Amino acid sequence: MAGRTAGRGGSRFEVLEVAGPSMAPTLLHGDRLVVRYGAAVRPGDVVVLRHPFQQDLLVVKRAVERRPGGWWVLGDNPFNETGDSTDYGAVPEDLVLATAVLRFRPRPEDQSSLRERLAWAVSALRPLWADASASSRLRAR
Repeated sequence: MAGRTAGRGGSRFEVLEVAGPSMAPTLLHGDRLVVRYGAAVRPGDVVVLRHPFQQDLLVVKRAVERRPGGWWVLGDNPFNETGDSTDYGAVPEDLVLATAVLRFRPRPEDQSSLRERLAWAVSALRPLWADASASSRLRAR
């Protein structure tokens, strides 16, 4: 996951690029996220965290519920079953760095018709609200 700070010194917002399929269909490989550092985490939030065993690796997951020891986080993609709390347990709260605020999907190069460009424009920018129904669905997995 690559990132660059938005704003000047001490800004609490950053733009990050999503890599991998673990959050599909909510987030796709190549999507950009606007994240807010220091925001309170609620069940259903999409969060950025440091991997508990590889702390130089940033990970994007959904915060499902608070448990003893930290947050239980899972990916939205039911076919990608690795790299979440089922592997490493609850994530300590100090490793949960930010919550995602917006998702921006870059325009594909091959879109040439006006219809394709308009369809992209309508779907490219989405706010990422805490999704309690996703939290409940994921908790049942």
